[in-house]
Amino acid sequence: MLDVRRLRVLRELSIRGTLADVALALHQSPSAISQQLSQLEKEAGVPLLRKAGRRVQLTPQAEILVEHTAAMLERLEQAESDLASSLREATGTLRVAVFQSAALAFMPETLAALTRTHPRLRVTMTQREPETALYETWARDFDLVIAEQYPGHAAPHHPELDRVLLTTDAINLAVPSSGAPWDGVRGIEDARDVPWVMEPRGAASRHWAEQACRQAGFEPDVRYETADLQAHLALIESGNAVALIPDLMRVRRPPNVRLVPLPDAPRRTIFTAARRASGSGPAVRACRTALREAVEHLALQ
Repeated sequence: MLDVRRLRVLRELSIRGTLADVALALHQSPSAISQQLSQLEKEAGVPLLRKAGRRVQLTPQAEILVEHTAAMLERLEQAESDLASSLREATGTLRVAVFQSAALAFMPETLAALTRTHPRLRVTMTQREPETALYETWARDFDLVIAEQYPGHAAPHHPELDRVLLTTDAINLAVPSSGAPWDGVRGIEDARDVPWVMEPRGAASRHWAEQACRQAGFEPDVRYETADLQAHLALIESGNAVALIPDLMRVRRPPNVRLVPLPDAPRRTIFTAARRASGSGPAVRACRTALREAVEHLALQ
């Protein structure tokens, strides 16, 4: 009989790639992980791993077991969700991953509402870039992710994850409120000779912003890089740069900047994603309801 816990270790190895990463994810030592995989090989009666330099690779027989393990874990999670759904109250711990502007705009009201309506539900929140968070939710590091998708870009798709639209968010060019050379910026094409602040390379927002500039006929002079959009606003307010800023960053405190509309009035899509097996559970449903109510409340402001 194959051991379910050891099968999960094998699946984690297929996802994370190294014994050290599996050990970190499962809070065990690398030697303990190695011993469990060796025992699983004995149970299976076939080799499951092969050396590939300093790493290990799964054999075709191991890939077969991983496929069945994924289906089995999904079914077990569905059983837990169905059991939880039979209860009226959301309880336990819900692990939420969220990107910065959504955390600032939505989460204070969402968390406060969940505390009032589901006092036995413990919610943890971690800031993550959407691409990373979607992967980690699929890998079962999080239960729910709030993610974004820019116009013309597709956020990564992962098996087992659903997607539920939350809202859309306008994007504008933000420039210092007055003074030279900022007074001359009336469209994005006028920002070809001024300094820019953008998120680091690799972020979907950075790629989208660069493409917007190139479509306007220039390469942006990116002098400042930071993933913190509040730092973007500080640099703009102090007269140091311009940036493409989503409207959610204006929810808590309207910044002292001038907004310049972009061609075609682009909007990014904000959605939630959870594993389908747990998405119907009371904790995820309660959080999605609280998020929708927070979005509706903000729309009235």
